[in-house]
Amino acid sequence: MDAAHVAAKWLAAWNRRDVDAVVSLYAPASSFLSPRAAEVTGSAEVHGRAALRSYWTAALERVGHLAFTPDRYLVDGDELVVVYEAERDGHRRRAAEFFRIGPDGLVTRGEAMYGAHR
Repeated sequence: MDAAHVAAKWLAAWNRRDVDAVVSLYAPASSFLSPRAAEVTGSAEVHGRAALRSYWTAALERVGHLAFTPDRYLVDGDELVVVYEAERDGHRRRAAEFFRIGPDGLVTRGEAMYGAHR
């Protein structure tokens, strides 16, 4: 796994607001855990590409400006952590996304964590 490549593709897709490109990085049976998912879908955990596409499309409809600026990538075996600054409609916060990468290079499990607004 080229973790830097996965992280770069993920960040670039979000900065383009390209939900299909983000979803393409996830395995068909992947899962994702996020407090934002609970705000949008009513459940903190989202399962499968179709549900991820629906969640992220709905979430982006609520956001005017979105930009992710990378800080660092951390890799341990099949796990990747992307630490970044998220700017959303003028509010900034530090965030981290945890990814488990399958043998095919696709994300099988993801989790998002967010710091306080700055």
